[in-house]
Amino acid sequence: MDFPHAHPGPAEDQLLVLQGDHRSSFVWEGHLSNQPLRARRPDDLWDFMAQHHFHARVVAHLHATGFYTIFWIGRMQLDWSLITALVERWRTETHTFHLPTGEATITLEDVRVLYGLRVDGRAVALPQYIRSMTRGQYLDMMGQYTSYRPQGDAVQREGNRVALLAIRDHMAFLHPDITGETEDLHIERYTRLALLLLFGGVLFPNTLESLVNMHFLHHLQQLDDLPLYSWGAAVLAYLYRSMCRASMLCQVDNVVFCPFYR
Repeated sequence: MDFPHAHPGPAEDQLLVLQGDHRSSFVWEGHLSNQPLRARRPDDLWDFMAQHHFHARVVAHLHATGFYTIFWIGRMQLDWSLITALVERWRTETHTFHLPTGEATITLEDVRVLYGLRVDGRAVALPQYIRSMTRGQYLDMMGQYTSYRPQGDAVQREGNRVALLAIRDHMAFLHPDITGETEDLHIERYTRLALLLLFGGVLFPNTLESLVNMHFLHHLQQLDDLPLYSWGAAVLAYLYRSMCRASMLCQVDNVVFCPFYR
């Protein structure tokens, strides 16, 4: 019995205009069918926490910033096949998953419920003077607010990113000195390092190496101000951007490349 040729869709291309470069097109043509995504997943934070328990004073500071819930949740087991299937159904044009039952998406409410992050408040943005800072100025800022000034391979060449492993190692060096008698200044510096691990390894991971951008130091200057920002919106926007990049592919000489998951 001959079956009619199925059309992969979309039935109408007036809205979904990027189908030609979408991951689903290459899957339909027989490419990538056995290639589940394996995103970079820096585990520096969870490896550190498995070996070093935060002192109660550090926990209190993390609670005050609004990020402790994520530390408490800890490492999560990821289903790469499920993630791959969802990416194949993500549409950049609408920021939704196109499923047999209809469209669905990830909302601010989801981020609020799952991570406990604020979804209203100040926008997480950088002023122009921060954007125009030199690499040396960022390193000075890092030293001032964390007591750690990365050197050598710990800093990205010609960039403003710091290796998460270097931050983790420095925290391990400081950890024995965090006690009930430690000055608040040192507790705050240690807390900033923990938050940099969280930002670079969990909330805003990059795809090239296990690095964190020193831009975050701008918001970490005043820890008391962190709860005033809409971090939930920033995390969701970064997730949308990452999903869009992962779902869009390019093809050169019959070889399919994914510009996001490298």
